[in-house]
Amino acid sequence: MDAPSSTPSKALLSARAPYLAFPDRPRLHLPGNARVAVWIIVNVEEWSIARAMPRTVLPPPMGQPLMPDLPNGAWHEYGMRVGFWRLLKAIESRGLRATFAVNGHVCRSYERVARAARDAGWEFMGHGYVQQPMHHVEDQRKAIFDTVETIRDFTGRPPPGWESPGLTENDQTLDLLKEAGVGYVANWVIDDLPLELSTAHGPMLSVPYSVETNDIVVHAVQHQPSDAFLHRCALQFDRLWEEGADNAKVMAISTHPYLTGVPHRIGYFEELLDHVLARRQVAMMTGEEVADWYRGASGAGPG
Repeated sequence: MDAPSSTPSKALLSARAPYLAFPDRPRLHLPGNARVAVWIIVNVEEWSIARAMPRTVLPPPMGQPLMPDLPNGAWHEYGMRVGFWRLLKAIESRGLRATFAVNGHVCRSYERVARAARDAGWEFMGHGYVQQPMHHVEDQRKAIFDTVETIRDFTGRPPPGWESPGLTENDQTLDLLKEAGVGYVANWVIDDLPLELSTAHGPMLSVPYSVETNDIVVHAVQHQPSDAFLHRCALQFDRLWEEGADNAKVMAISTHPYLTGVPHRIGYFEELLDHVLARRQVAMMTGEEVADWYRGASGAGPG
């Protein structure tokens, strides 16, 4: 634990983002007079079968993880070999672009997947170098800069945004991300509109993400039925669209290939996309587009 200080730790929410009630937010207008901006995130991660998996579909015998963890490692691998392609087809066939939250090393270890996302015109968002909480990264600065450099080499431009593995940060993460040139983060699930976070190198924009309209929580943590993600996201979207008559709203739909990309769930994801697209006054955006819109609409500083 940090030693007592006369100033609050940068890790405190209120230190990075002073409290602001939503009714006090300025009225903002989305492109096309939309009520809600929706961005779709496809999280593609590299897990090592030699380590205990961060979450499991098949509990280990007697509660003791056995290495290598073949059944749970293969569960994830199915998403990289099969599930991703279902997500890609569902999104691309509807004329949409996703934000590709990707471990930097995936551009090398699963180059075929990264190439398909690049060819589809998806935004590449940094998601760590390999899948590991930022608190456990031995050299956090190197991991961040290696991720930025690898994505730049692969796509021709650095990632405009960042989502940490598990949304993890420690006291240095935001400062290092800003130093590396990252323009926005998706770790701070505290608002329905973007807002500025303070860093040692100037403000960092937070783009609204979600821990609830997220297939990890619905299916891997809460073990809800196959159609639960559809129902939860549809309810979230409908309410945000209704409230969007008073002020703009932003909604994130977060997916993983090994969860939403399986045969018994992909149809519900397609139904969710169609439900969103059936509404008028909806702006389908990437995370970068949300960030750019907010900077222009609010006068926030450049990324």
